Amino acid sequence: MVRAPEHRAALAALVLGGIAIGASPIFVRLSEVGPISTGFWRLALALIPLSLWSLLRPQAGPKVTITRRDWPLLVLPGLALAIDLVAWHLSLHMTSVANATLLANLAPVFVTLIGFLLFRTAVTRIFLVGLGLAIAGVITLKGGPAALGDGNLAGDAIATLAAVFYACYILAIGRLRSRFDTVRIMIWSTATAAAAILPFALYFEGNILPPSLYGWAILFGLAFISHAGGQVAITYALAFLPAAFSSLTLLLQPVVAAILAWLILAEAIGPLQAIGGAIVLAGILVARRGG
Repeated sequence: MVRAPEHRAALAALVLGGIAIGASPIFVRLSEVGPISTGFWRLALALIPLSLWSLLRPQAGPKVTITRRDWPLLVLPGLALAIDLVAWHLSLHMTSVANATLLANLAPVFVTLIGFLLFRTAVTRIFLVGLGLAIAGVITLKGGPAALGDGNLAGDAIATLAAVFYACYILAIGRLRSRFDTVRIMIWSTATAAAAILPFALYFEGNILPPSLYGWAILFGLAFISHAGGQVAITYALAFLPAAFSSLTLLLQPVVAAILAWLILAEAIGPLQAIGGAIVLAGILVARRGG
């Protein structure tokens, strides 16, 4: 049974984790290097706190030896994460922060859909209701059926693609959790994704080094606060709270991103966009309950 102080600390960690991850699109937009290079530094710099966490945390249970047969399984989540981050970072420069964050949060819906297609996981009626709500919300977000061809449709499509590959990342991690702990999986996936992104950053964007201390501060903030800090806080919280509480982060991330985009980037949120966003979030939560 979880004691009250631990419950409060876990809930605080969950909220802070959601806020930290919700701030990540602002760091991406403020970065002085391109979106692909920003994705590389987000991962490469995050290896510093993740490695320290791995070294300083108490060892739980017997140590599992990694064999050559395990390498492809440990690399697979990182490849999915690399595509997810590149797609999402690109979308943040092609559409609004609110749209990109909402659409990227469709990942839980795609987890169930991919699970059904690949593993024949059962799909419930509640999930289908949530899926319908999410689709209706996306259409409302874009201004109704007549407006689907207008605006930043390519950016929205790439954000949705990011959600698909984040779903693949989640499914791949789920297959590893029976053998390896969270920290080891995070380090392997983060290092693999950084290595996969680096050649593309060098080829398409050339100079990947930010020109000022401000640029480095943005990258360290993205890596330490959003990527490593947010994930570690949520991982800690879910050790004490029911899994259903993770839905709170789905609500927090797009809301935090939209508020910060309004305050820092002057991205206004219209009434129709707010209604569409609320419907998308409701659809995600319903679909997740029925998944």
